[in-house]
Amino acid sequence: MSENFGLIGTITHDVIAFESGPAIEGIGGVLYQAGVLCGLGKDVFLHSNLGQELVKDVGRIIEGWSTFHKEGIQHVRGPGNQVNLFYPQKGERVEVLKSVVPPLNPVQLLKDLPELGMLLLVMNSGFDIELIDWQKIVQSASCPIWLDIHSLVLDRKLGVPREYISLTEWKKWTEGVSYLQSNKQEVASMLGNPKKVISEDDIADFGKKAFDLGVKAVFITLGKEGGIVLTPEGSKKIASSEANTIVDTTGCGDVFCAATAAKLVEGENPFSAASFGLKLATRAVSLKGVEETYSMALNHADKE
Repeated sequence: MSENFGLIGTITHDVIAFESGPAIEGIGGVLYQAGVLCGLGKDVFLHSNLGQELVKDVGRIIEGWSTFHKEGIQHVRGPGNQVNLFYPQKGERVEVLKSVVPPLNPVQLLKDLPELGMLLLVMNSGFDIELIDWQKIVQSASCPIWLDIHSLVLDRKLGVPREYISLTEWKKWTEGVSYLQSNKQEVASMLGNPKKVISEDDIADFGKKAFDLGVKAVFITLGKEGGIVLTPEGSKKIASSEANTIVDTTGCGDVFCAATAAKLVEGENPFSAASFGLKLATRAVSLKGVEETYSMALNHADKE
C-alpha cells in the first residue's frame, strides 16, 4: 500500500486563551496533522484554501518539511480562518470563528486520488468542504478514508461562541469512510441530543450504526482518560500515560489522528495504532504550536 497521505482541512490562525494563564497565538488547524505525518516520514498532499494574509507565516512553517506537497493549497483573498479558543478551568472549550475561507473545490484532489494510500478529512471549521463534493471524493477513492467529524457538529455562526447542534446528516458524511474519529460530545450530537451525557451503551450503539455504513473502526477520544476503539470484532479502552507538563491541549486530537493513521497505513491493527497515537498525543500537550509538534514527531521517527 502507498504511504502517501491526502489531507483535507483548514489552516487556521488561532488565538488561544486560558482562564489559568497567558494566551498563545499562532498557525494551527490541519497543519497539526500534516506536521505529524511529515515528521513521521510520510508524504502529505494537503488540499486546503488558505487566506492570503496567512500565506507568509504558513510558508515559513512548512519550509523545512521535505515530504510536504503544497500544490493542493489554493490562496484565497482575505484573512483566512481566524479562530479564538478559550479554555476554562472546567468544562468544554469555547470556540469563536472570526472569519472563514470558502469550501474546497475538489478538482485537484480527484486527480491525486490514485496515488494515495489514505485520505484524511478533518473538519476544522465545518466549512471545509460541501457534502456533495465530499461524496464525489468518497465514491472515486480506492484508498481507506479517515473522517474526523470535529467542527461539523458546531453551528455555522461567526463572531459568537459556537454551539453544538444535532447533526442528523452525519451518516451521509460517513458512508464509505473506513475510520471515524470523534469525542463523546460529538457522538451525542450525531445521536441527536448534543446535551446528553453519553453512556457506554450509547457508544456501543453509535459504533453499530457506523459499522452498518461500512466503517471499519471508530476512534472516540476521551481527553486525559485516553480513548475507545470500536471495531465490528470488539472494542477496547486505551489509557494514555499521564503528561508531565501541560502547556496547550490544542491539536492533541489532531496528533492522535495523524499518528494513528500513519500506523494503520503501515499495517497495524486499529488498537495498536491507537496506542501509538495516544502516546504521541500525550507528549503533544507539553508543546506549543505546530512547529514544536512537527519536531516531536520527527525526533520520534529518528529514534525508531
